[in-house]
Amino acid sequence: MKRKGQRITMLTAYDATFARMFDDAEIDVLLVGDSLGMVVQGQDSTLPVTVDEVIYHCRAVARGCDHPLIVGDMPFMSYQVDARDALINAGRFLSEGGAHAVKLEGGKSVAPTIERIVHAGIPVMGHIGLTPQSVHAMGGFKVQGKNDEQAARILEDALYVQEAGAFAIVLEGIPAPLAAQITERLDIPTIGIGAGVGCDGQVLVCYDLLGLTPNLRPKFVKRYAEMYDDGVKAARRYADEVRAGVFPAQEHSFGLKKKTLDRASGDGVEERGSNANVVPLRPVYGPAE
Repeated sequence: MKRKGQRITMLTAYDATFARMFDDAEIDVLLVGDSLGMVVQGQDSTLPVTVDEVIYHCRAVARGCDHPLIVGDMPFMSYQVDARDALINAGRFLSEGGAHAVKLEGGKSVAPTIERIVHAGIPVMGHIGLTPQSVHAMGGFKVQGKNDEQAARILEDALYVQEAGAFAIVLEGIPAPLAAQITERLDIPTIGIGAGVGCDGQVLVCYDLLGLTPNLRPKFVKRYAEMYDDGVKAARRYADEVRAGVFPAQEHSFGLKKKTLDRASGDGVEERGSNANVVPLRPVYGPAE
């Protein structure tokens, strides 16, 4: 797609329903991000997320779609200790989670780990710039590469990640001119988030795109829907109708033949024991006869 000049679309997804929705929308790549810690679990950062948790969500996403490339996000401390642990964890994303590739954060320092994973046959997507797993070292969620020294380091990181064998790289929270320069220098595609339009593709957290994060509105996010507000309105209408006895209406209810109803009430039925008039009920979600 980079060679053809085709822009790459990428969204996060955490369950089968969202995966199916984005598959129908013809999104190219679904990232099962450690961002689930913040948007799904309610954490303050991505740091508490575990390998098992991301793999669980990978399985759900894999069951919900057929066409997108599925990338599993390797969480904090799942690849930083040593290359052997990183390789084992990365393999689990494919063998247990159904992912097609993994993503890990870092540049020059993690290049040997990327190389080890790639040599084992596991595709790796890199991630440099603002790396959320290093939020404390960076002093918060701040734009990176704003001075010459930082910009040079980020470009160097990108080149190391490419040389290590990554097939693509996420550029997060860096100035647009720097992202465009990196994109021009690299042979592999760049996926931007808060990095301007000069990247080969873009990624957003789906909860941001859909307007499901009412109190979080980063500058780089465009909200294409307001599903949180719509959800509140829908739930409020439901509650009002339940309290007023309007829902469920007749069209939402199941009928019963009069003969069966008469038997259930005991009309015209001879008593033949304590359980003679008991009519067994099917489960609500059981198959219809």
